[in-house]
Amino acid sequence: MSIFAAACPCGAASYDDCCGPLHRGAAGAETAEQLMRSRYAAYARHDEAYVFRTWHPRTRPDDLTPDPARVWLGLRVLDHGVDWVEFVASYEHHGHPGQLHERSRFEQRAGRWVYVDGDDVSGLSDRP
Repeated sequence: MSIFAAACPCGAASYDDCCGPLHRGAAGAETAEQLMRSRYAAYARHDEAYVFRTWHPRTRPDDLTPDPARVWLGLRVLDHGVDWVEFVASYEHHGHPGQLHERSRFEQRAGRWVYVDGDDVSGLSDRP
């Protein structure tokens, strides 16, 4: 089975029908949620170039080198609005499980969605 027939790391569909076209530049994210899902998939696939391209230059860090010991395991979108997404991303780091619970902010820049920043909301939500 080719990697493009495999499930997308974001969990929405097959990679080729989901985040693959965004990663390859063949399509752009139509919503903040679609961009967030594609960024999660890029982190899971170690696609630093996509993460860089989709991060607002005002808030983007200089070094986006991923931690090779962090393995992303799954994504749950808890809530979203026009320009924000709250999610939980599960991972394993050096054999230990963890979760990133974030409320991310996005904006449109030159007609395309970009990630601006996010707040760690672990413990602030009553969602399971």
